[in-house]
Amino acid sequence: MHKVKQLYGNLRSSFWFIPSLMVIGSIAIAAVFIEADSAGSDRWLSQWPRLFGVEAEGARQMLSTLAGSMVTVMGITFSMTLLALVLASGQYTSRILRNFMRSRITQTTLGVFAGIFTYCLIVLRTIRGSGGVDEFVPGLAVFFGLVMSLGGVVILIYFIHHIALSIQASSIIASVAQETDASIDRLLPIKPDQGTDEDKDPNQVLELQDKRTWYPVPAALSGYIQSVNSDALLRLARQSRTIVRMEHGIGAFVVQNTTLVSLALTYPPDRETIDALNGAFSIGRHRTVDQDPAFGIRQIVDMALKALSPGVNDTSTAVMCVDYLTSILARLAGRQFPPSYRYEGESLRVVAIVPSFDDLAAEAFDQIRGSAEGNVAVLLRILGALDTIGSLTIIPGSLRALDKQLQWIAELAERCTEAGHDRAVIERRLAEVRKTLAAQSALAAGG
Repeated sequence: MHKVKQLYGNLRSSFWFIPSLMVIGSIAIAAVFIEADSAGSDRWLSQWPRLFGVEAEGARQMLSTLAGSMVTVMGITFSMTLLALVLASGQYTSRILRNFMRSRITQTTLGVFAGIFTYCLIVLRTIRGSGGVDEFVPGLAVFFGLVMSLGGVVILIYFIHHIALSIQASSIIASVAQETDASIDRLLPIKPDQGTDEDKDPNQVLELQDKRTWYPVPAALSGYIQSVNSDALLRLARQSRTIVRMEHGIGAFVVQNTTLVSLALTYPPDRETIDALNGAFSIGRHRTVDQDPAFGIRQIVDMALKALSPGVNDTSTAVMCVDYLTSILARLAGRQFPPSYRYEGESLRVVAIVPSFDDLAAEAFDQIRGSAEGNVAVLLRILGALDTIGSLTIIPGSLRALDKQLQWIAELAERCTEAGHDRAVIERRLAEVRKTLAAQSALAAGG
């Protein structure tokens, strides 16, 4: 199932899968209509001669025209798609191209035009004769080809509208944020009774690990860890009566034949165990958001950094990026992150590398804060983000992470803000955020 999900994700991100299915479907539809015409539909089709009463030569010309038009439109669609990819890559970041390729609207549009072209060719091939007794014109199939072409015109107009919207900064950022939110909801569901690492004494865990002999399991491939089957790791650890310690977290790059995980055993692991452990990891050429919300944050941060670069200097886009990062971190702030130490009863089985709220907050704000040196609008927006996120959580770890971000912004503002008015505005906003975090910390202590 793990590999099936990875295959589905790769197919969904391709330009060829859905269009190929639609081409196959158009062939099947053409065969059905041609067979219906062959079965004697001429009797009742003759009742509507203005709709279905086309001669062989006229049917050939119409289908040839439609097929040629669809090829031309399909070429235009490809050109518009590639132009959007180039513009998005140059204006924002190349890491968002995968989001464009995953667009169902783009894939479906390409599939519609390719399908209509294929349909017309199939029907055109079956037309026989030219006015003789052996003439065969599948009138129903020809009429449906005309209907499909008219539908293609509507889809083309909508596709142009979609492309115009999709290359706007707000649409791109919102799309990435939406995908990241879905990943967070899937990986970190709201469970009030969910435990954290703080439930176990870390000193006892480290003492247990130090007493073991650790054998490395080499990675079978080089690439980014896209996902991990945690249940498979737990099952393998139980079957081998050992501890599996991850050496790389999701989103990290691993090099072939370097250590992927380590096993606490009294003897080196066999080939079957090594292959099974590698099978629990999905390794690919690029990161994905499915089990890696940090990559969604990374994409938005890259767009903000591009906007803040001297060559672009687009403060509005950077502010928009901070707004959506606020939404993502606000969703994360109240969640309990999964524990690094995973037990079966009282037996430690898996030592995982999992992100923390501190890590994700640093991923979101550290580089933007550094690039926003002297940009009062962006700094104020980050302070507003910390205020909003802090007001939504009473988890001590999340509040400590936000307090660290607040201190670093205060240091940057003191060092780089020259205008007295700007400094006063920032100081006033800093005081408001400190008040919010202090109130939430008091609630946490009282709870």
